[in-house]
Amino acid sequence: MVEKDRLRILHVVPAYYPAVRYGGPIRSVHGLSVALARLGHDVHVYTTNVDGPQNLDVPLDSPVDLDGVQVHYFPVPFLRRLCWSPALGARLKSSIDSFDVVHLHSVFLWPTKAAARVAARAGVPYIIAPRGMLIREMVRNKSRLIKSLWISMVERSSITHAAGMHVTAELEGDELRALFGDCVPQIANIPNGVDWPEQYAPRSGGPDRYALFLSRISWKKGLDRLIQAWVHVPDLPLVIAGNDDENYQPRMEALAQSLGIADRVHFVGPVSDERKWALYADAQMFLLPSYSENFGNVVAEAMAVGCPVVVSRDVGIASWVEAQGAGIVPSCEPAELAAAVRKLLADPAALREMGRRGRMAVRTRLSWDGVARQAEEFYRRVMARRGLAAPLPV
Repeated sequence: MVEKDRLRILHVVPAYYPAVRYGGPIRSVHGLSVALARLGHDVHVYTTNVDGPQNLDVPLDSPVDLDGVQVHYFPVPFLRRLCWSPALGARLKSSIDSFDVVHLHSVFLWPTKAAARVAARAGVPYIIAPRGMLIREMVRNKSRLIKSLWISMVERSSITHAAGMHVTAELEGDELRALFGDCVPQIANIPNGVDWPEQYAPRSGGPDRYALFLSRISWKKGLDRLIQAWVHVPDLPLVIAGNDDENYQPRMEALAQSLGIADRVHFVGPVSDERKWALYADAQMFLLPSYSENFGNVVAEAMAVGCPVVVSRDVGIASWVEAQGAGIVPSCEPAELAAAVRKLLADPAALREMGRRGRMAVRTRLSWDGVARQAEEFYRRVMARRGLAAPLPV
C-alpha cells in the first residue's frame, strides 16, 4: 500500500480480548481490526482492562500487538459498569489528532461518550457502531428509564455529530431511524465477518446426535421459548453452550426440570474458540431464537462449517439466512418452533442442502478481508465529508 493511502485508524471499545465473556462484539471488533491491518493500515485499539469482576492481566503502560493490531489497555478505577477510565480519556485528548478516523463500538458506556466528544472537538471524523444496543426491544426490557435518559442526554448528541453509523444488518438501521429520526447521519450496513478453521479440536462427551444453541446464557437469546419448544421435540437432545454472566442458567435448568425434559437438555458451559467449531460441525442444526440480535455472529459461524440454522425474525442475519437457503426463520413461539424443527428433522436431504448452501454463502460473502474493504471504503467517504458537520458544543 502506498503510504499516502495508508490510514491511521483508532477503534475505541469498552472491553477487548481476552475478555471474551462479553460475547460477539469482542470477536467482531478484533476480526475487523486484524483485517484492516492486513490491508496495510495502521490500526490501534483503545480499551479497558475490565473482565467482569476481575481485571485482565495485561500491560497498562505500553501497547500490546495482537495479530498486527496495537491494543492499548487502560485501568478503570471505579464505576466499572460504565468502564470509566480517566487514563483512557487523557490518552484520547493527547493523541486524537494523529488518527484519520475513529470507530466507536457500543453505546451506554463512558468510553464511547468520551471518544465522541474528543473527536468532535478535534474535527476528527468518528463512526459509531451500536453493536445491537440501540434496538428498541433491548431498551424497553432492561434498565428502560436509565437507558432512555442516557439516550436523550448523551447518545443523541454523540450520534448527531457522528460522521456516520455502522450497522451490521438492515434491521439495526431501521431501529436507529425509529429511535433518532433525522438525527441519524449516513448509515453503512457492513456485516460481521467470520474466520473459520479447516480442522476442529475433537469434541468430548455429550450426545452423538443433537441440536445446538451456543451463545451467552441471557434472557434476550430466547432460551425460555427454546426449552419450552423442546417438550415437543422428543427425538433430539438439545446442547446449550455458553457463559452465564447474568446467572440466568439456573432459571432455565429449573424450567427444563419442571417440563420433564432435563434429561434431554444438556448445559455444557463455556467452550473454547477451538472446541466450538466441532460442536457446530457435528450438530444436526443450530438454533438462535433471540428476542433481539443485531447480527448473530454464531449463526454465521455455524453456517461456515455447514450446519443448518434456525433463527428468529429478530436476528439481524435472518433475512440473509432465508435468501441463501441456509436455514429457516419460523415463528419462535414454542409450538410453532417445535413444529418447524420436527419438519426439518423429517427431511435429511433438505438439511444437508441447507448446510451446503450456508457454507458456500459465508465463505464467499463474509470473509473478514471483504468486510474490511467495505469498512475502508466507508472510512474514506466520511473523511471526504470532514468538516461538514457542526462542531460539538464545548
